[in-house]
Amino acid sequence: MTESADITLSTHRLTRRYGNALAVADLDLELKRGEVLGLLGPNGAGKTTTMQMLTGNLAPSSGSVSICGIDLLEKPRLAKAKIGYLPETPPLYRELTVDEFLTFCGRLHRVPRGELSQAVKQTKARCGLDDMGRRLIAHLSKGYQQRVGIAQAILHQPDVVILDEPTVGLDPNQIREIRALIRELGGSHSVILSTHILPEVEAICDRVQIMHRGKIVFADSIDGLRRSRQTENLVVGFMRPPTLEALKAITGVKDAQAMENNLIRVLCHQDVHPAEAITRSAAENNWGLTQLSPEHTSLEDVFAQLTRQEVAA
Repeated sequence: MTESADITLSTHRLTRRYGNALAVADLDLELKRGEVLGLLGPNGAGKTTTMQMLTGNLAPSSGSVSICGIDLLEKPRLAKAKIGYLPETPPLYRELTVDEFLTFCGRLHRVPRGELSQAVKQTKARCGLDDMGRRLIAHLSKGYQQRVGIAQAILHQPDVVILDEPTVGLDPNQIREIRALIRELGGSHSVILSTHILPEVEAICDRVQIMHRGKIVFADSIDGLRRSRQTENLVVGFMRPPTLEALKAITGVKDAQAMENNLIRVLCHQDVHPAEAITRSAAENNWGLTQLSPEHTSLEDVFAQLTRQEVAA
Protein backbone atom coordinates (compact mmCIF):
# COMPACT_ATOMS: atom_id res chain seq x y z
CA MET A 1 0.00 0.00 0.00
CA THR A 2 1.39 3.38 -1.05
CA GLU A 3 1.57 5.96 1.73
CA SER A 4 -0.49 9.07 0.99
CA ALA A 5 2.61 11.23 1.50
CA ASP A 6 4.15 9.55 -1.55
CA ILE A 7 1.26 10.59 -3.82
CA THR A 8 1.85 13.97 -5.46
CA LEU A 9 -1.09 14.01 -7.86
CA SER A 10 -4.36 12.10 -8.02
CA THR A 11 -7.62 12.43 -9.90
CA HIS A 12 -10.99 10.85 -9.26
CA ARG A 13 -13.49 10.38 -12.11
CA LEU A 14 -12.16 13.46 -13.88
CA THR A 15 -14.51 14.31 -16.74
CA ARG A 16 -14.75 17.06 -19.34
CA ARG A 17 -17.58 17.59 -21.81
CA TYR A 18 -17.86 20.07 -24.65
CA GLY A 19 -21.60 20.21 -25.22
CA ASN A 20 -22.60 16.64 -26.02
CA ALA A 21 -19.02 15.62 -26.86
CA LEU A 22 -17.17 13.71 -24.13
CA ALA A 23 -13.46 14.66 -24.26
CA VAL A 24 -12.33 12.94 -21.03
CA ALA A 25 -14.41 10.39 -19.14
CA ASP A 26 -14.05 9.28 -15.51
CA LEU A 27 -10.25 9.50 -15.49
CA ASP A 28 -8.56 8.05 -12.41
CA LEU A 29 -4.85 8.82 -12.27
CA GLU A 30 -2.21 8.62 -9.55
CA LEU A 31 1.36 9.87 -9.59
CA LYS A 32 4.03 8.97 -7.06
CA ARG A 33 6.95 11.10 -5.94
CA GLY A 34 10.03 10.51 -8.09
CA GLU A 35 8.05 8.83 -10.88
CA VAL A 36 7.80 9.60 -14.61
CA LEU A 37 4.39 8.74 -16.04
CA GLY A 38 3.88 8.61 -19.79
CA LEU A 39 0.46 9.68 -21.05
CA LEU A 40 -0.01 8.27 -24.54
CA GLY A 41 -2.78 8.48 -27.07
CA PRO A 42 -3.57 9.32 -30.69
CA ASN A 43 -4.61 12.81 -31.71
CA GLY A 44 -8.00 13.60 -30.21
CA ALA A 45 -7.62 11.07 -27.38
CA GLY A 46 -8.00 13.73 -24.69
CA LYS A 47 -4.36 14.14 -23.59
CA THR A 48 -4.16 17.92 -23.89
CA THR A 49 -7.58 18.38 -22.28
CA THR A 50 -6.38 16.20 -19.41
CA MET A 51 -3.18 18.25 -19.05
CA GLN A 52 -5.16 21.48 -18.96
CA MET A 53 -7.42 20.14 -16.20
CA LEU A 54 -4.49 18.81 -14.17
CA THR A 55 -2.83 22.23 -14.23
CA GLY A 56 -5.98 24.20 -13.45
CA ASN A 57 -6.14 25.86 -16.87
CA LEU A 58 -9.44 24.18 -17.68
CA ALA A 59 -12.24 23.41 -15.26
CA PRO A 60 -13.52 19.81 -15.31
CA SER A 61 -17.20 19.11 -15.88
CA SER A 62 -17.04 16.78 -12.89
CA GLY A 63 -14.52 14.91 -10.77
CA SER A 64 -11.59 16.10 -8.69
CA VAL A 65 -7.85 16.81 -8.87
CA SER A 66 -5.59 16.72 -5.82
CA ILE A 67 -2.01 18.04 -5.79
CA CYS A 68 -0.03 16.87 -2.73
CA GLY A 69 -3.31 16.45 -0.89
CA ILE A 70 -4.60 19.92 -1.85
CA ASP A 71 -7.85 20.08 -3.82
CA LEU A 72 -7.11 22.01 -7.02
CA LEU A 73 -10.66 23.32 -7.36
CA GLU A 74 -11.09 24.37 -3.74
CA LYS A 75 -7.60 25.86 -3.20
CA PRO A 76 -6.25 26.62 -6.68
CA ARG A 77 -3.48 29.01 -5.62
CA LEU A 78 -1.97 26.60 -3.10
CA ALA A 79 -2.26 23.64 -5.46
CA LYS A 80 -0.87 25.44 -8.51
CA ALA A 81 2.18 26.55 -6.52
CA LYS A 82 3.22 22.89 -6.48
CA ILE A 83 2.89 22.44 -10.27
CA GLY A 84 5.30 23.24 -13.09
CA TYR A 85 3.82 23.18 -16.59
CA LEU A 86 5.28 23.16 -20.09
CA PRO A 87 2.51 23.33 -22.69
CA GLU A 88 3.13 22.03 -26.20
CA THR A 89 4.02 25.56 -27.31
CA PRO A 90 6.44 26.95 -24.67
CA PRO A 91 5.17 30.22 -23.13
CA LEU A 92 8.27 32.25 -23.96
CA TYR A 93 8.80 36.00 -24.33
CA ARG A 94 11.17 35.98 -27.28
CA GLU A 95 12.22 39.61 -26.83
CA LEU A 96 13.71 38.88 -23.36
CA THR A 97 17.05 37.32 -22.53
CA VAL A 98 17.05 33.96 -20.77
CA ASP A 99 18.00 35.60 -17.46
CA GLU A 100 15.30 38.25 -17.80
CA PHE A 101 12.65 35.69 -18.64
CA LEU A 102 13.53 33.28 -15.84
CA THR A 103 13.72 36.12 -13.31
CA PHE A 104 10.25 37.23 -14.44
CA CYS A 105 8.94 33.65 -14.09
CA GLY A 106 10.48 33.39 -10.63
CA ARG A 107 8.55 36.46 -9.54
CA LEU A 108 5.33 35.01 -10.96
CA HIS A 109 6.00 31.84 -8.96
CA ARG A 110 6.62 33.96 -5.85
CA VAL A 111 10.18 32.78 -5.34
CA PRO A 112 11.49 34.92 -2.44
CA ARG A 113 13.48 37.90 -3.74
CA GLY A 114 16.58 36.93 -1.77
CA GLU A 115 16.55 33.43 -3.30
CA LEU A 116 15.62 34.35 -6.86
CA SER A 117 19.10 34.91 -8.31
CA GLN A 118 20.36 31.58 -6.95
CA ALA A 119 17.22 29.78 -8.15
CA VAL A 120 17.76 31.10 -11.69
CA LYS A 121 21.43 30.09 -11.59
CA GLN A 122 20.69 26.56 -10.36
CA THR A 123 17.88 26.05 -12.84
CA LYS A 124 20.04 27.16 -15.76
CA ALA A 125 22.70 24.67 -14.67
CA ARG A 126 20.16 21.81 -14.52
CA CYS A 127 18.83 22.65 -17.98
CA GLY A 128 22.17 23.20 -19.69
CA LEU A 129 21.67 26.95 -20.04
CA ASP A 130 24.72 28.20 -18.13
CA ASP A 131 26.13 30.13 -21.09
CA MET A 132 22.77 31.32 -22.44
CA GLY A 133 21.74 33.84 -19.75
CA ARG A 134 22.40 36.95 -21.84
CA ARG A 135 21.11 35.51 -25.10
CA LEU A 136 17.79 36.69 -26.49
CA ILE A 137 15.30 33.83 -26.51
CA ALA A 138 14.42 34.71 -30.11
CA HIS A 139 18.01 33.89 -31.13
CA LEU A 140 18.08 30.45 -29.53
CA SER A 141 17.59 27.19 -31.41
CA LYS A 142 14.31 25.34 -30.90
CA GLY A 143 16.11 22.83 -28.67
CA TYR A 144 17.40 25.56 -26.37
CA GLN A 145 14.00 27.24 -26.36
CA GLN A 146 12.55 23.94 -25.13
CA ARG A 147 15.17 23.94 -22.37
CA VAL A 148 14.08 27.44 -21.36
CA GLY A 149 10.48 26.22 -21.35
CA ILE A 150 11.39 23.37 -19.01
CA ALA A 151 13.46 25.77 -16.88
CA GLN A 152 10.45 28.02 -16.25
CA ALA A 153 8.46 24.94 -15.25
CA ILE A 154 10.94 23.78 -12.59
CA LEU A 155 12.34 27.11 -11.36
CA HIS A 156 10.19 27.13 -8.20
CA GLN A 157 11.00 23.47 -7.36
CA PRO A 158 7.46 22.15 -7.88
CA ASP A 159 6.44 18.70 -6.68
CA VAL A 160 4.76 17.91 -10.02
CA VAL A 161 6.13 18.75 -13.49
CA ILE A 162 3.74 18.35 -16.43
CA LEU A 163 5.23 18.33 -19.93
CA ASP A 164 3.08 18.33 -23.07
CA GLU A 165 4.92 16.98 -26.15
CA PRO A 166 8.31 18.41 -25.04
CA THR A 167 10.36 17.00 -27.95
CA VAL A 168 8.10 17.80 -30.91
CA GLY A 169 10.05 19.40 -33.77
CA LEU A 170 13.50 18.76 -32.32
CA ASP A 171 16.38 17.10 -34.17
CA PRO A 172 17.72 13.72 -32.94
CA ASN A 173 20.52 15.23 -30.85
CA GLN A 174 18.16 17.71 -29.21
CA ILE A 175 15.65 14.94 -28.51
CA ARG A 176 18.32 12.86 -26.78
CA GLU A 177 19.37 15.82 -24.63
CA ILE A 178 15.80 16.73 -23.62
CA ARG A 179 15.03 13.08 -22.79
CA ALA A 180 18.08 12.94 -20.54
CA LEU A 181 16.93 16.11 -18.81
CA ILE A 182 13.43 14.73 -18.25
CA ARG A 183 14.85 11.49 -16.87
CA GLU A 184 16.97 13.55 -14.44
CA LEU A 185 13.91 15.53 -13.39
CA GLY A 186 12.21 12.27 -12.44
CA GLY A 187 14.74 11.81 -9.67
CA SER A 188 13.53 14.81 -7.67
CA HIS A 189 10.09 15.64 -9.08
CA SER A 190 7.04 13.71 -10.20
CA VAL A 191 6.72 14.06 -13.96
CA ILE A 192 3.82 13.54 -16.35
CA LEU A 193 4.94 13.36 -19.96
CA SER A 194 2.35 13.57 -22.72
CA THR A 195 3.62 12.27 -26.05
CA HIS A 196 2.70 10.27 -29.11
CA ILE A 197 6.34 9.23 -29.72
CA LEU A 198 6.35 5.61 -28.58
CA PRO A 199 10.13 5.06 -28.16
CA GLU A 200 10.17 8.13 -25.92
CA VAL A 201 7.96 6.34 -23.41
CA GLU A 202 10.27 3.33 -23.15
CA ALA A 203 13.33 5.60 -22.93
CA ILE A 204 12.03 7.89 -20.18
CA CYS A 205 9.02 6.62 -18.28
CA ASP A 206 8.44 4.30 -15.32
CA ARG A 207 4.75 3.80 -16.07
CA VAL A 208 2.45 4.38 -19.00
CA GLN A 209 -1.24 5.11 -19.44
CA ILE A 210 -2.74 4.99 -22.91
CA MET A 211 -5.82 7.08 -23.66
CA HIS A 212 -8.38 6.48 -26.39
CA ARG A 213 -11.54 8.50 -26.83
CA GLY A 214 -11.11 10.10 -23.45
CA LYS A 215 -10.67 6.86 -21.50
CA ILE A 216 -7.69 4.91 -20.19
CA VAL A 217 -7.39 1.68 -22.19
CA PHE A 218 -4.01 0.57 -20.76
CA ALA A 219 -2.25 1.32 -17.48
CA ASP A 220 0.87 -0.52 -16.35
CA SER A 221 4.58 -0.26 -15.71
CA ILE A 222 7.02 -0.16 -18.61
CA ASP A 223 7.89 -3.80 -17.81
CA GLY A 224 4.19 -4.61 -18.03
CA LEU A 225 4.01 -2.85 -21.38
CA ARG A 226 6.92 -4.93 -22.65
CA ARG A 227 5.24 -8.13 -21.41
CA SER A 228 2.07 -7.16 -23.25
CA ARG A 229 4.10 -7.19 -26.47
CA GLN A 230 4.97 -10.86 -26.04
CA THR A 231 2.79 -13.29 -27.97
CA GLU A 232 2.33 -17.06 -27.80
CA ASN A 233 4.18 -17.41 -31.10
CA LEU A 234 7.81 -18.50 -31.44
CA VAL A 235 10.51 -17.28 -33.80
CA VAL A 236 12.93 -20.06 -34.80
CA GLY A 237 16.06 -20.15 -36.93
CA PHE A 238 18.09 -23.06 -38.28
CA MET A 239 21.42 -23.56 -40.03
CA ARG A 240 19.73 -26.22 -42.21
CA PRO A 241 16.06 -25.23 -42.20
CA PRO A 242 13.40 -27.95 -42.41
CA THR A 243 10.37 -27.54 -44.63
CA LEU A 244 7.40 -25.72 -43.18
CA GLU A 245 5.45 -28.96 -43.45
CA ALA A 246 8.02 -30.73 -41.29
CA LEU A 247 7.61 -28.08 -38.58
CA LYS A 248 3.81 -28.25 -38.81
CA ALA A 249 4.01 -31.97 -38.08
CA ILE A 250 5.57 -31.33 -34.65
CA THR A 251 3.20 -31.69 -31.69
CA GLY A 252 1.95 -28.31 -30.53
CA VAL A 253 2.69 -26.46 -33.79
CA LYS A 254 -0.46 -24.92 -35.21
CA ASP A 255 1.19 -23.32 -38.24
CA ALA A 256 4.59 -22.26 -39.57
CA GLN A 257 5.27 -19.17 -41.66
CA ALA A 258 8.42 -17.99 -43.41
CA MET A 259 9.80 -14.63 -42.21
CA GLU A 260 12.64 -12.37 -43.27
CA ASN A 261 16.30 -13.28 -42.60
CA ASN A 262 15.57 -17.03 -42.97
CA LEU A 263 13.56 -17.10 -39.75
CA ILE A 264 10.29 -18.97 -39.25
CA ARG A 265 7.28 -17.92 -37.19
CA VAL A 266 5.71 -20.83 -35.32
CA LEU A 267 2.10 -20.44 -34.21
CA CYS A 268 1.48 -22.55 -31.13
CA HIS A 269 -1.53 -24.49 -29.92
CA GLN A 270 -2.84 -23.22 -26.60
CA ASP A 271 -2.83 -26.61 -24.88
CA VAL A 272 0.64 -27.88 -25.86
CA HIS A 273 3.67 -25.60 -26.19
CA PRO A 274 6.04 -26.96 -28.85
CA ALA A 275 9.38 -25.44 -27.76
CA GLU A 276 10.76 -28.67 -26.27
CA ALA A 277 9.53 -30.76 -29.21
CA ILE A 278 11.10 -28.36 -31.72
CA THR A 279 14.43 -28.53 -29.89
CA ARG A 280 14.30 -32.34 -29.85
CA SER A 281 13.37 -32.58 -33.55
CA ALA A 282 16.13 -30.16 -34.51
CA ALA A 283 18.72 -32.31 -32.71
CA GLU A 284 17.39 -35.58 -34.14
CA ASN A 285 17.30 -34.25 -37.71
CA ASN A 286 20.47 -32.16 -37.60
CA TRP A 287 18.66 -28.94 -38.48
CA GLY A 288 21.15 -26.82 -36.51
CA LEU A 289 18.84 -24.79 -34.28
CA THR A 290 20.22 -21.24 -33.93
CA GLN A 291 17.27 -19.36 -32.45
CA LEU A 292 14.14 -20.17 -30.49
CA SER A 293 12.50 -17.21 -28.79
CA PRO A 294 9.06 -15.72 -28.09
CA GLU A 295 7.83 -13.37 -30.77
CA HIS A 296 7.27 -9.80 -29.65
CA THR A 297 4.89 -7.47 -31.40
CA SER A 298 6.16 -3.95 -31.95
CA LEU A 299 5.20 -1.19 -29.57
CA GLU A 300 3.44 0.44 -32.51
CA ASP A 301 1.31 -2.70 -32.99
CA VAL A 302 0.29 -2.76 -29.30
CA PHE A 303 -0.60 0.93 -29.45
CA ALA A 304 -2.62 0.44 -32.65
CA GLN A 305 -4.50 -2.54 -31.23
CA LEU A 306 -5.44 -0.67 -28.04
CA THR A 307 -6.50 2.51 -29.80
CA ARG A 308 -8.51 0.71 -32.48
CA GLN A 309 -10.69 -0.92 -29.88
CA GLU A 310 -14.15 0.48 -29.43
CA VAL A 311 -14.55 2.00 -25.96
CA ALA A 312 -17.98 1.60 -24.42
CA ALA A 313 -19.74 4.77 -23.46
